[in-house]
Amino acid sequence: MKKASILLCSALLLGLLAGCGAKNEANNKTEPANNAPATENSSTNAAAEAPSAEGKFQDGLYFALGKEDPKSGWQYFVKLQVEGGKITDVDWNGTNATVPVDKVTYSEQGKYGMVAKGGSQAEWHEQAAKAVAFLIEKQDTKAVTLDAEGRTDAISGVSIHVNDLFDLADQALAAGPIQPGPYKDGNYHAEEEKFAEKSGWKETVDVIVSAGNIVRVNFSGVNEAGEDKKQNSIDGKYGMVANGGAQAEWHEQAAKAEQYLIEKQDPAAASFDDAGKTDAVSGVSITLKSYFDLTAKALEQAK
Repeated sequence: MKKASILLCSALLLGLLAGCGAKNEANNKTEPANNAPATENSSTNAAAEAPSAEGKFQDGLYFALGKEDPKSGWQYFVKLQVEGGKITDVDWNGTNATVPVDKVTYSEQGKYGMVAKGGSQAEWHEQAAKAVAFLIEKQDTKAVTLDAEGRTDAISGVSIHVNDLFDLADQALAAGPIQPGPYKDGNYHAEEEKFAEKSGWKETVDVIVSAGNIVRVNFSGVNEAGEDKKQNSIDGKYGMVANGGAQAEWHEQAAKAEQYLIEKQDPAAASFDDAGKTDAVSGVSITLKSYFDLTAKALEQAK
């Protein structure tokens, strides 16, 4: 009887030990679950938080145009190219109603004069190039901290305002890719062959194109004394209001016609009467046909 009891206890003990071993083995098998691949939901969240190896932007052309600065007169724009999900090229530039070419070209020509006139360490276009390189390297419009004046210490050798670059790049990327316009990017000029006998002016037109679209049109002219017609009007020397009773000065009316062309993107959009005037542009009574013809001539170079 005692022998049977001993055998029974031994069997129960062996069963208990076997059960504990199975339990421990089961526990050991569940531990690696913490290191298992992420679930579908967590994998999706991780992909949303971090850009893929190929980049995080949709391929294409991006563009944004800022507002004209009332003090300096410069209006900035940014054009970006994205390939393989990454920003591969950036054009940060500007235009001005009294400057016939874009700001980069103007600076390259030595006419902006940040070094000679302002004692700067480098010309505007040279500093702009460094800021652009920084953006392409970082691939992030928020990668820089700006002070109240739009400057940063994050980019070595750059003391110019860079807020327009990063703000406009951010706007362009947020808006999505665009289709380029019909024209080739660049600066285009056209002028009359000779000085007008009555007025003494030789009319000129300058057109600036970016992303295939007209971003600035400058109507002006030059006389034999070398004076600029638009600047002459800005300085109050043309005197259309005081001398002719016009509703606005020549440069103010010209600005409305220039904006009309930017909106329409086509100098053939307006029709003219025999006097060369049009009703297409509100608040404008000056003769415009010759300027629209010169615009068309300038744009022939952009096709």
